[in-house]
Amino acid sequence: MPVGRQPPRPGPASRLWPSGGAHLWPSGGTSSAHSHPRGHLVYAARGVLSVHTEEGTSIAPANRVAWTPAGFMHYHRAHSHTDMRILFLPASLARLVPGRPAVFMVSDLAREILLTLTSPGNYDHVPRDCDRAARARLRRVLVDELHRAPEQPLQLPEPRDDRLQAIAQMLYAQPADNTSLAGLGHRIGASARTLSRLFHNELGMTFYEWRTQLRIYHALILLADGHDTTHVAHACGWANPSSFIAAFTNIVGTTPGRYRTNHQRRTNP
Repeated sequence: MPVGRQPPRPGPASRLWPSGGAHLWPSGGTSSAHSHPRGHLVYAARGVLSVHTEEGTSIAPANRVAWTPAGFMHYHRAHSHTDMRILFLPASLARLVPGRPAVFMVSDLAREILLTLTSPGNYDHVPRDCDRAARARLRRVLVDELHRAPEQPLQLPEPRDDRLQAIAQMLYAQPADNTSLAGLGHRIGASARTLSRLFHNELGMTFYEWRTQLRIYHALILLADGHDTTHVAHACGWANPSSFIAAFTNIVGTTPGRYRTNHQRRTNP
């Protein structure tokens, strides 16, 4: 799902100000590919976001924040009705976070700061000096929280090799497909050994690790749409819910049931 492959969808309801903004996206809403002269954080106060760059797809449910450095072409896609918050960072703070797209776990403190800095009260054409100083302090605390937090990647690297792209397209369309790597290779005329080497050298992970990330990505979308754990497990290729729960918890940091409950609480306050 590289930049430029998805056509733009109708735009969201937006409030913008120099330091950031808030966008209300309909389910399936997609921005056009663009870049910014400043790096920025995006956070889903409600819903699930994916951030697409040439390096791959970062998934940002409500317990993650996604970072896109200055100059990176990207587009956003909303999964379920999504309240996206965006916060630009000055260069002095951006140097403290990675120079590549990244995803971080959001602490309770970081979440509250993000919501405060992207609330409607920030839309002020003539902000007072004390407001500017307070917001600057909050941004420093936020970056300190992110700097100390380990990266929690929910990221799907984008294949560049034609053979890997062919496999990716099959699994994007059918994430529950349990065909082995050898079987998928037979469909496209490549050996399992060759494909395994390509996954390792190009994406830095095994085929099975990559497919698990893809399935978790789809699981987050289905859970956000209100499907139960059993349905999501089978729709994403797990033979039984317990295996799905273990894989989901290992990657996302919470169980599918808790994630779904928290999402519904934010959607229906």
